[in-house]
Amino acid sequence: MIDKAFRKATDGISDFFRLESAGGLLLMAAAVLALICSNSPLRHAYDDLLRIPVEVRFGSLIIAKPLLLWINDGLMAIFFLLVGLEVKREVIEGELSTPAQVVLPVVAGVGGMVVPALIYFLVNRGNVGALNGWAIPTATDIAFALGILSLLGNRVPVSLKIFLTAVAIADDLGAIVIIALFYTADLSIAMLLSAALAIVVLIALNLLKITRIGPYVIVGVILWIFVLKSGVHATLAGVAIAFAVPLKTKDAQGQAPLHRLEDSLHPWVAFGVLPIFAFANAGVSFAGVTLTALTEPLPLGIAEGLFVGKLVSVFGASATLIKLHLARLPEGVSWRQLLGVSALCGVGFTMSLFIGSLAFEGPHYFTPLRLGVIAGSVLSGVTGYLLLRFAAGRPGTTPPHEAN
Repeated sequence: MIDKAFRKATDGISDFFRLESAGGLLLMAAAVLALICSNSPLRHAYDDLLRIPVEVRFGSLIIAKPLLLWINDGLMAIFFLLVGLEVKREVIEGELSTPAQVVLPVVAGVGGMVVPALIYFLVNRGNVGALNGWAIPTATDIAFALGILSLLGNRVPVSLKIFLTAVAIADDLGAIVIIALFYTADLSIAMLLSAALAIVVLIALNLLKITRIGPYVIVGVILWIFVLKSGVHATLAGVAIAFAVPLKTKDAQGQAPLHRLEDSLHPWVAFGVLPIFAFANAGVSFAGVTLTALTEPLPLGIAEGLFVGKLVSVFGASATLIKLHLARLPEGVSWRQLLGVSALCGVGFTMSLFIGSLAFEGPHYFTPLRLGVIAGSVLSGVTGYLLLRFAAGRPGTTPPHEAN
């Protein structure tokens, strides 16, 4: 029985990483395609596609947005629903369920948010308009990072992938808090109260041990509309829905609704939502752009925050805890490999672009924002790959002198 449960758990972890890795590679392809479209005769068609007006009307209720905002407000709510499901599962029964498991990735994740934000602030302190983007380099794109790790094969131990995933989950939880607290528009009290009522209904469904996903989806769509109209960013509705979906209550087949919904959503998000978001948001024209453009405060702050800030802070926070014997190196991981995966935490891409879309509304910010995110993510990805590729020792092993 124990062996069967262990095999099921390890198979689940392997399936997760295969899915994330493949999705990460597709994410890269979507980003490259967006760059090709933006720097070719397809540029105007690409821009026109994202500006297509899309309107949904229910009586007097009208939701009218260009296609780009439907992607950023609608599809990304599905992504945050999945993030919320993963966070809830990890906190209750996964890699973040005990203090011993939590301390290293959470402290590394917090350090990996504070230091990049501080670097961005210091670089842009003379530009009041740019300071609203302080949270852009705090993010980690887990799909992109795991896609890079997949290129290394068995040179990377599973424990290192789990550590990276846990750090990214801590980052995602931080991003949820940041979006809720700092990136909201003018608030509508009536819509907020309506959203609160929808959340009460979701909680009631949980307390009544409703295991069918349908009722949560129906109430969740209504909640998304209320949150969208309230001034709070609509993606947070996905998180609220996730936290309401039961994990301990089992259905007739003995499966938790949260596990069932997470398994169903994962391929759609990995192979649909995130690549579409990347294609819609990564397009930047390099016409007239020189290398000196990267030295301007906004893109420089983002790039330095992602590349330098993430590497230094994630590795530094982890090394400090380990040296103080408050945590241990993940099993089979060397210090060089820890340094490499700390660099990969600077691949902010999708999440950084998303936070940037919340921070800046004016089109004059789009090019420097995307330049900074792309430069910082590429530098982090290449550096992390090379550090892990040439880490000493046999694939997946820890040199004896580094195991303390």
